[in-house]
Amino acid sequence: MPAVQQLYEAHGDAVGFLMVYIREAHPSDAWQISANLRDDVVHDDPADFDGCRELARTCTAALEITFPAVVDDMEDAVDAAYTGWPERIYVIGQDGRIRYKSAPGPFGFDPDDLARELERLRAEIVRG
Repeated sequence: MPAVQQLYEAHGDAVGFLMVYIREAHPSDAWQISANLRDDVVHDDPADFDGCRELARTCTAALEITFPAVVDDMEDAVDAAYTGWPERIYVIGQDGRIRYKSAPGPFGFDPDDLARELERLRAEIVRG
């Protein structure tokens, strides 16, 4: 996420950014991964939408994300439609079409590929 935050800082004046927080992948009341234990990122699976919103706030604050974030519904409709888990990045053009789709994260994301696509998109916006 630090790379995405940096791209937001570089391109956020011309390109909209939005994070969609999907259901907790490794809730403490289901199964846990060692990285979550190491980083003290241990949370129960939220029981309701308010719990999801609170966990999303915790996540965005911990990751120092300053661009807008929204929360998927309790049925994970966005995740199901766009294969959002694990982390996945999309760029949507002004025509509403997907212009870039990263490989599943966190290791399938290449910040340089995303930066190039944002530059192309920004150039199109300038050309009008």
